[in-house]
Amino acid sequence: MWKIHNKLLIYLLWIMEIRLVSSFTSAMLCGRIPGLTLGQRQLCSEMPDALIALGEGQQRGAHECQHQFRGHRWNCSEVWQRNVFAHVIPIASREAAYTYAIASAGAAYAVTAACASGNISMCGCDVRHKTAPPEPWKWGGCSADVEFGMRYTRKFTDARELERDARTLMNLHNNRVGRTLIKKLLRTDCKCHGVSGSCVMKTCWKSLPPFRLVGDKLMQKYHKAKTVQAARGKRGLRLVLSRKKHLATQKPTLVAPKRLELVYLEASPNYCERSIQMGTLGTAGRICNRTGHGPQSCDLLCCGRGHNTQHIQRSEQCRCQFRWCCQVECEQCDESYEEFTCK
Repeated sequence: MWKIHNKLLIYLLWIMEIRLVSSFTSAMLCGRIPGLTLGQRQLCSEMPDALIALGEGQQRGAHECQHQFRGHRWNCSEVWQRNVFAHVIPIASREAAYTYAIASAGAAYAVTAACASGNISMCGCDVRHKTAPPEPWKWGGCSADVEFGMRYTRKFTDARELERDARTLMNLHNNRVGRTLIKKLLRTDCKCHGVSGSCVMKTCWKSLPPFRLVGDKLMQKYHKAKTVQAARGKRGLRLVLSRKKHLATQKPTLVAPKRLELVYLEASPNYCERSIQMGTLGTAGRICNRTGHGPQSCDLLCCGRGHNTQHIQRSEQCRCQFRWCCQVECEQCDESYEEFTCK
């Protein structure tokens, strides 16, 4: 009997040693990642496999931001250049609001997807369905555990906001908008079961929407974003909608912004000129559309400075055909076009 106890004790000590080594290794790895705060390093050490999903989510948010603002004076190109987890914009503008929201949404999206794929050990599929379906179908499959994704993302992204000032409140609010939108846009996918394709019974589950839809929805909120200011109340500092003008006889009312609308503190600069202090690159050298009328038109993008015209000629293979057997023959085609760049 004592041999069995000794073997069990040795096994437990071995497991503890593995966990200690794993924890030590995780702490070392997390300590080398640039841009993390102390709280984020602690979360990384506790769940290092989730950090991979968070990094993928941040990149997903960055690519979506660049897609949505393509052709605009501010095109989201320099936000994530320094490191993956630091998307700091000095000005508390509409663009900053969108950046924080899309980064938070990307993180929640990626963590939720990683849970469903089994890539994170602490989560999996969501099996908590409180309401019974009214139609002849039942819950099944692997529903996205968006609650875990939102909860972990909140801990990680909000850990950067250490100051209790107006900018911190703005960032926290927009972080919440991004991750909450993922939950709002969840889809219900179903699969039919029955003989010869009949749909006698359906099995349904919750799945993530295309991330492009998330970016589009946040872009709509970007255009409708509200200006806010900080006001001190009984529970400390909070955000309220800005009221530029009030009647002399009326006492200004403090109205909090809605939970799902983006907020900002400062008006956006014109982004025409390069400014290191404001974090803007300017539009000099950007390709514009001379005949267009949108944000990428030379009139708007070049800020009235005019544009340069460059005649470009290039050759490329075209009209390729497969010849039996076994080669591909192509013709050489010459193309000439004009490219317009802002002065």
